[in-house]
Amino acid sequence: MNRMPIRWKITILSFGIVLFSIVIGGIILIGNTIDNKEEELGERAMITGRTVANLPGVKNNLTKSKGWKQINPIVERIRTINGSDYIVVLNMNRIRFSHPVEDKLGTISSGKDEGPAFAEHSYTSKGEGELGTAIRAFVPIMNEEQEQIGVVIVGNVIPTLQEVIMGMKNEILLILFLTSVFGVFGSWMLANHLKGQTYHLEPHEIGQLLKERNATFHAMNDGVISIDREGRIALLNEKAQNLLDISASQTGRPIQDVIEDSRLPAVLQNGQPIYNEEIRVKGKVVLSTRVPIFVNEEVIGALAIFQDRTDVTQLAEELTGVKAFVEALRIQNHEHLNKLHTISGLIQLDQKEKALEFVFDITERQEELTRFLVERMNDYSIAGLLLSKVMRGQELGIEVTIDEYSILEDYPPLLDKHDIVLLLGNLIENAFDAFDTTNHKDRFIHISIIQSDLTCTFQVEDNGEGIEDEKVANIFEKRYTTKGKKGSGVGLYLVNNVVHKGKGSIDVISSPGKGSSFVLTFPMYEEEGVSGGE
Repeated sequence: MNRMPIRWKITILSFGIVLFSIVIGGIILIGNTIDNKEEELGERAMITGRTVANLPGVKNNLTKSKGWKQINPIVERIRTINGSDYIVVLNMNRIRFSHPVEDKLGTISSGKDEGPAFAEHSYTSKGEGELGTAIRAFVPIMNEEQEQIGVVIVGNVIPTLQEVIMGMKNEILLILFLTSVFGVFGSWMLANHLKGQTYHLEPHEIGQLLKERNATFHAMNDGVISIDREGRIALLNEKAQNLLDISASQTGRPIQDVIEDSRLPAVLQNGQPIYNEEIRVKGKVVLSTRVPIFVNEEVIGALAIFQDRTDVTQLAEELTGVKAFVEALRIQNHEHLNKLHTISGLIQLDQKEKALEFVFDITERQEELTRFLVERMNDYSIAGLLLSKVMRGQELGIEVTIDEYSILEDYPPLLDKHDIVLLLGNLIENAFDAFDTTNHKDRFIHISIIQSDLTCTFQVEDNGEGIEDEKVANIFEKRYTTKGKKGSGVGLYLVNNVVHKGKGSIDVISSPGKGSSFVLTFPMYEEEGVSGGE
């Protein structure tokens, strides 16, 4: 039965309901029919009784000895005409003056419900008689002086249930035929419609898909939360519960009551998706993608996917910090080869003192830069990045300098080292690209990192091609680039995201043909009641 196709299940169930309804309706209809029949028989019996009670032939002969010989033929004709089952006329001594059975004439009636009729009462009653259950009408017979001289009893036998059903046989068969045809057809059409709505899947297949979906949903490495059109939590997987420290019992509650800074209601309201944005939720920095849920072009909810920044930042470290060190080593290796060639040439020219002086000079400068970065930067990732950029500039013929007062002891409270690597890496790379179309003889990039108790400021300045005034307002938009096919339009967009994340500000000063200056300022304190995700 469990494997029966849903089409047959629905058809059988629907037709069963229709059939059951017909049976119940039929029982009620037959009951009402019998009640109406009894009422009709009672009225007919009463009319017939009054007719007989007013016949002169009955009144004149009821007080005579053996008056039944005259009364019975008259009453029998009336009974036949009116279709009554029996009519009994009694005198005041309860002697029968008419009866369908002639042997009963002149005998005394022993009925128990005739008493009120001898007290001038007209009424009907239902009782068992010789011919079966009947509706009987009792009518007193009055003479010309309005004195009661007898009683007329008219009986109509109530038809049995079988007789009632047989009397409605044609109607019942027609109803059964029509309901069967339309019931089966309608049930089959409904089953087909539901089958199509469920993508022609059987219930056990839908159940299996639901189990698989739930298993996949909860096994995801990303946290997933969805809300309905009222802003209530609809779905919540285990990863989201663990990541945001909430329980499954929160399902059905308004999202604002559970996670104040989820930003899902804003997506629900404006219907615009937001992809891969770092936000702070319940004090944790997560990478979030939030999209509206559309059904028939109407927003019915919103979905958020949260990714723990721990894994992402580890990848970022591999792709930025480690990459920076590798780049620094590559450039350093290239520079050392050039320097070795210079030393080798001086020795071959028998200029040993100049070769030794050259060695001391380059060693001192290299050690001084390395020592400065290690002492002034709080993390080797930052120091390695800056060292690689200085050496990259030497390779490209661009002088990269670091302000002697630069220092980075602590990160802004809403940022981490990966954010700083992203900021500096993109800004310096953009500065390198600014020299692609220039012919300046002296090319430089100046880097400054100034930190105080209140603010932390990063500045990257170059004398490259600069940016036109009308383009400055667009450079932080995603996919916008001034570098043509070479650019991706992502670098400054990511920088701008980090600035928003750290509650900082960014100032751009640029002049076409003279260069650009990017100044990023972050507070070194976190305001009360302000979350980094806002």
